[in-house]
Amino acid sequence: MLSVPDCPNHAIAIARIIEALRAADVTDAEITERVVTNDAEAHELGMHGSPTILIDGRDRFVEAGTSPSMSCRLYRTAAGLEGVPSVAELIAAVTC
Repeated sequence: MLSVPDCPNHAIAIARIIEALRAADVTDAEITERVVTNDAEAHELGMHGSPTILIDGRDRFVEAGTSPSMSCRLYRTAAGLEGVPSVAELIAAVTC
């Protein structure tokens, strides 16, 4: 997961990722976190707002045409725009 310092959605993102991995019975996953501190790093890593959740190095939630940035990220979920994907959406992303 990529995030900016003091990202307000960091803790909930980690909690939902852990919950999704447990629910999907994924036992061999490793969660790594990286704090991104500048635009060049965000572009290099493909961070599309904070937090960016990468699965096998790929952002499965990025919308077409979105540029890398250090901004706060909003995800389109079934409940509307949120700062983190839902657990169900994360389960779908890790099991596809």
